[in-house]
Amino acid sequence: MKKVFLAITIVCSATMVAQIDAKSKKTEIPANVKEAFQKEFPAQKAKWEMEDGGYEAEFKMKGNDVSAVYDKKGHRKAFETGIKTNELPATVLGYMAKNYASKKITEATKIADDKNVTTYEAEIKKDGKPYDVLFDSNGKFIKIVEAD
Repeated sequence: MKKVFLAITIVCSATMVAQIDAKSKKTEIPANVKEAFQKEFPAQKAKWEMEDGGYEAEFKMKGNDVSAVYDKKGHRKAFETGIKTNELPATVLGYMAKNYASKKITEATKIADDKNVTTYEAEIKKDGKPYDVLFDSNGKFIKIVEAD
């Protein structure tokens, strides 16, 4: 009985240490990325995370959930704005109704890249996983990818 209790104690201790260690490893944002963000959005406080080898700053602006994605050099690669589903172009909504009629759009986003090219993203759940259905500025289907 003592051996079982000792084994349980060791496993619980190891789990707690691993959780504490994981929480202490926050994403370290390079100074040049933070400076670029502050220059562009001086009054904003952001929650940072890694995205595709870059850094994503999530924050609120004019009541909308937005994010700015920067590369390692501090260059903004994309600006994403959360929008209401009914704000997606009619062609996007038509495509979704035809091809994903049984799937509810759980999130809609308008994305402007660093070349000022606009794309739209409609998030759905498929087989229990989130997927992003991507469209160009005219609402033409581009591709579907598993969401982050």
